This record gives sequence, structure tokens and C-alpha cells, in this order.
Amino acid sequence: MATLILVRHGRSTANTSGVLAGRTPGVALDERGAAQAAALPGRLAGVPLAAVVSSPLQRCRETVRPLLDARPGLQLHTEQRISECDYGDWSGRKLAELMDEPLMQVVQAHASAAAFPGGESMRAMQARAVDAVRDWNERIEAEHGEDAVYAMCSHGDIIKALVADALGLHLDLFQRIQVDPCSLTVIRYTRLRPFLVRLGDTGDLAGLAPRETREDDGGAAEVGGGAGAP
Repeated sequence: MATLILVRHGRSTANTSGVLAGRTPGVALDERGAAQAAALPGRLAGVPLAAVVSSPLQRCRETVRPLLDARPGLQLHTEQRISECDYGDWSGRKLAELMDEPLMQVVQAHASAAAFPGGESMRAMQARAVDAVRDWNERIEAEHGEDAVYAMCSHGDIIKALVADALGLHLDLFQRIQVDPCSLTVIRYTRLRPFLVRLGDTGDLAGLAPRETREDDGGAAEVGGGAGAP
């Protein structure tokens, strides 16, 4: 079946301000995020892409725009099912404030039991994303052949949930996975099992430096957490 390149959107204004954006409209890439997006065509230059699929949210559409501009014949498809988790009443709140909520411990340690007030459960988030990928795998293979490669731009928690599914990992363990802004995660699907080919590839190892000696990448601005989040 198809090979899927999962692209987390570039660093956003919500990432740097420590806000849980969720589906809040108007959240754009910040300056660094725009630079990350601009570098994406070069990083994928050697890969023949059959299609690009994106979450409808602005930060994802901005991330794939340079790639589409560099490949005028490449079509963009919008997929609602890979949109950010619906955090409901938590959307737009500071992560530092949310850390005091009892539900946050559930999100971190028992994600399959977590449901956001006024929003959706993490189980529902994973289920819709997995269904979307399965459908797109079939469509891409039918239209472009079983060796086709396509890109999908989405969000940290969505990508981590898809990786967990590919590895046969319970959702309760998905917080052990980290994907930084504009990182690439590659899953090759076959008839019997998926293979994780790349995970959170940013092209450098700067993220391994001690936190106090490196520039913060904003990776913690999702409930799934990132560097420095519990």
C-alpha cells in the first residue's frame, strides 16, 4: 500500500505563547514556523509525492503552501478528520494553567479515558484520524499505485495517535512519542502491517541539547506535551 509522510505543522504563535490552540481560528505560523515551512520543499525534493492532504486549520495550510508552490501540479486535499483534537472548553487556555486541572493527569497517563469538557475524547480523536489514513491509503493506491508516497500535514496529538496505531501501541502509551514542529514521520503501510520508517525527523539533533542551552521550539503547546512537558 501507500507510504505516508506525516508533517507536523511548523511552529505557531500558540506554540510560542504556551496556549492550547485546539481549533481556535487565526492561529498562524510564527517567524520560525514560516522558515520551517519554507525549508520543507528542499527536505522533500527527492520524494515523488502523489498528493498532499492537510488539516483545514490555518497553521497546517501555511506549512504546506511552500511545498505546493514549488510543485505547481501537486493537488491539495483538505481532510477534516485529521484536524486538531477538539479540546472544547480548554481551547485557548494557557498550558501552565491547565497543568493544575485533574483531567490533565488523566490525559498524560490514561489518555483512552480522557474526554475534554465541551469537546471530544482522545479515543474519538484517534479513531477518526486512523479512519482517514486508511481511506486515503486506499485512494492513493487506487489512483497512483501501491508504491505511491503522499504527505499529510496535521497536528502533534493526531500524529502521535497515528504512530501509536501503526506500532500496535495502546493509546494510554502515546505520550511516550514526541514529534516536534515541522518534523517528518513516515509510515509505510502493507497488507499485513505498517512499518514506522521515520519518527519526528527534523534533520538535525539540536533538540537533544539541554533545554536551557537551546532555543525553545514550542513543542509543548499541546496537551500531548513535548520537550519539558510531563
